[in-house]
Amino acid sequence: MDLKFLTVQTATPGGSVALTEGERLLGEICLNTQRTPTDWLLEAIRTLLDSAGLALNDLDGFGVVSGPGAFTGLRVGIATIKGLALAVDRPVVGVSSLECLALHAPFSPMPVCAMLDARKKEVYVGTFVREAGRLQKLEEEMVVDPDTFLDRCSVETLFVGNGASVYRTLITRRLGAHAHFLPGLYDLPRAGLAAQLVLRDWLAGKSQPVEQLRPRYIRPSEAELNMPK
Repeated sequence: MDLKFLTVQTATPGGSVALTEGERLLGEICLNTQRTPTDWLLEAIRTLLDSAGLALNDLDGFGVVSGPGAFTGLRVGIATIKGLALAVDRPVVGVSSLECLALHAPFSPMPVCAMLDARKKEVYVGTFVREAGRLQKLEEEMVVDPDTFLDRCSVETLFVGNGASVYRTLITRRLGAHAHFLPGLYDLPRAGLAAQLVLRDWLAGKSQPVEQLRPRYIRPSEAELNMPK
């Protein structure tokens, strides 16, 4: 019997929710707005479950994009998934927003640079290649100013994500013909793609108890930066 998952993505403006059964997408709701997840997330989850004729108890587990991304969005998404998972006693899987973005380019022969706008003139960056049909990280995900990151780029690279859109002019000026871009339609990670990572990690034994799930901020929050030393 194929595993059923509810997966949410709230690391970026708007966000998405997906229901999957094995590798099959049962339904997905995607938003690209400035509305916070507190305004739409629970309603979207109810709509998806009702439309599929499923209840929380019918699910085998839950997935969530755990970062990097918008601090408030990550907290809301993770808190929501933790609450639902506790209610029906199911484990959870947290996955990377950047790896999820890279799944938009499943057949790229060149490295895929997933880039999300981190504001403050910085970007969250993860670079991936596909080996033996699976994404592999070339280096650890980071938050960095785009110019510094581009100093390290010397090969043809496919860029994806809203960070790549924001800094497209800079990237093109620095890399010229070595820079390639996916259309803006693919600027945000999708819960339906994140669910592929959730299933992969679940089958690899990487699910975790609810209390162990934490956001992956990469960059310290404003509160942490402003703490007295």
